[in-house]
Amino acid sequence: MTEPTYLQATRVAYDTVAADYARLVPPAFEDDLHGRAMIGTFAALTRALDGGPVADLGCGPGHVTAHLQSLGVSAFGIDLSPETVAVARRRHPDLRFEEGSMTGLDLADGSLGGALAWYSIVHTPPELLPTVFAEVHRVLAPGGHLLIAFKAGDRLRHLEHAYGHELSLDVYWVSPDRIAELLSRAGLVVDARLICEPSEEEKPRQGPQAYFLARKPASPGPGAADSLG
Repeated sequence: MTEPTYLQATRVAYDTVAADYARLVPPAFEDDLHGRAMIGTFAALTRALDGGPVADLGCGPGHVTAHLQSLGVSAFGIDLSPETVAVARRRHPDLRFEEGSMTGLDLADGSLGGALAWYSIVHTPPELLPTVFAEVHRVLAPGGHLLIAFKAGDRLRHLEHAYGHELSLDVYWVSPDRIAELLSRAGLVVDARLICEPSEEEKPRQGPQAYFLARKPASPGPGAADSLG
């Protein structure tokens, strides 16, 4: 099967910027107090479930994976970019990182207690997000939790330069209501939403940021089997 063009473009872009991305992004994560609070809640929920490890999907250089581990969660990372995975392995040699795509995870059904997608759906065309959420539903154990962070809105921005490099990469802003609808169709229940507005200084370059906590029901609800139909 031919790989979708957007996956190829995303892999090439992150292979290109891997080292500089790893230098610039983790410090910004340290300043994201709202997002880190949501991760803390997610970690507590997954610890209470004890339903298996947590996969950090689109893990980048592994800083969020390491943060999850520090919160008492058994975490590992998956990323599309081989160069990014190599950086994560060097930075966090005690953790596991693998190459892979959220559209076809090499994980057994029901094998995860939790999944986290920290701004890693932003390069997926919105019409293809049902495939990603269906995969997450498949690999989560009953009662397992999902935390996603994404850019809230309704627009597409094409990047030709980022992190000091020339590249070609699409970034999508998606309506929180649309994400909630797609999660529901995939059989996932949204338990919490947090929408953070940008500060006055951030407004020229950044819009609202969204954080959703969802879960796979412990038992299938009516019509769950054909919810993607």
